[in-house]
Amino acid sequence: MTEITYRLAAEDVASKTMEVTVPLERLADAERRAIKEYARQVRLPGFRKGHAPEAVVRRRFEQEIKRWVLEDSLRQGWELILKEADLKPTSDPQIRSVSYEPEQPLTFEVLVEVRPELTLTTTGGFTVTRPPVEVTEEMVTEQLNRLREQKATWTPLDGVQPSPGNLVSISVTTIQEGVEAEAGQPYSLVIGEGETIPDLEELILTLTPGTTAEGDVRFPEDHPDEARRGQARRVSVTLHEVKAQDLPVLDDAFARELGDFDSAEALTARVREDVTADATRSAEQAVREQLTQKIVEANAVPAPNSLVHRLLHAYAEGYQIPKEQFETFATSFQPIAESQVRRELVLDAVATAQNLHATEEDLDARVAELAATRGMEPGKLYASLQQSKRLGELERTITEEKTFAWLLAQSTVTEGAA
Repeated sequence: MTEITYRLAAEDVASKTMEVTVPLERLADAERRAIKEYARQVRLPGFRKGHAPEAVVRRRFEQEIKRWVLEDSLRQGWELILKEADLKPTSDPQIRSVSYEPEQPLTFEVLVEVRPELTLTTTGGFTVTRPPVEVTEEMVTEQLNRLREQKATWTPLDGVQPSPGNLVSISVTTIQEGVEAEAGQPYSLVIGEGETIPDLEELILTLTPGTTAEGDVRFPEDHPDEARRGQARRVSVTLHEVKAQDLPVLDDAFARELGDFDSAEALTARVREDVTADATRSAEQAVREQLTQKIVEANAVPAPNSLVHRLLHAYAEGYQIPKEQFETFATSFQPIAESQVRRELVLDAVATAQNLHATEEDLDARVAELAATRGMEPGKLYASLQQSKRLGELERTITEEKTFAWLLAQSTVTEGAA
């Protein structure tokens, strides 16, 4: 029987278009199989189930049989490409330019997005600078205050106007043509934290609990809701309550409440260690970003639209961006998505070329290391990570570490001035 054939019709860095031809002999075979299947399943007047003549079945289900043959041929064509063309699809294929005419071979195109296979000609010889790791007392105090805020209480204030840092409960009503709309539900916000538009916050600052005021507010041009940008509203605001934050004292009792700390000094020492570790990680990340950017520029690494678009949709889903706001969101995040795509392509290309992908032994060793720090059995931690589908994330982390270790060995890292 004459075989299905295909050829590469077009390609770019992130997609390939294959032109597929299904010969008449194959179409006829698919049609025979379709007729037999319909004849076996259907019941037609005057015939027992499965005993209707094939000629009758062909006439009765002509369009259904034609659709069956088409779908079967499209599937076989795609399976052939997957088997023989050595592709790495990143999404389902797109079928287009279908030509299905009587007494003619079936032809169609398969557009498949693929992961680009880059050949990096320059991966070393660069000079990058590690920023100084600076940990100030102010940074430690700021982190300690965040811990205090987690345990803070809020005390109601009577007869006073709110000030920055106060928690307020308010109701806002829109006024149109001098008529107030239905009052909104009360809600709370912290003054000075950017939780509402500036004009509304200024109006709140003029009130005391139990009072109401009217004013005009304008939504800023960068407001998340595109429909409200630059729009002005007349509103009525009622202040229900003002609360001040009471931070707990940073003493030994507070330290013991947070965890296994004997004293405030021990807590402060741990916080200083954590802040230092964060600063060190930030400095190392800055080195990695510099190095990646130099490789991208030296090799003119592309950012294929298909991969960028897919990443933008992932970002939008993660941030729960409404569909009607996606275009605005995508415009803002386009440079970030392009940078991330180029980064992933560079790391994958280097890891593949240098055989640096995480092995099963690497994964087992890392799980054992993590299990030891948590006082767990490695097998139990492995099962937990597998169940939560986080093994892939751990594998990518190990691959990235090995890849950057190799890349940094090919270049020079200098220390930045403090």
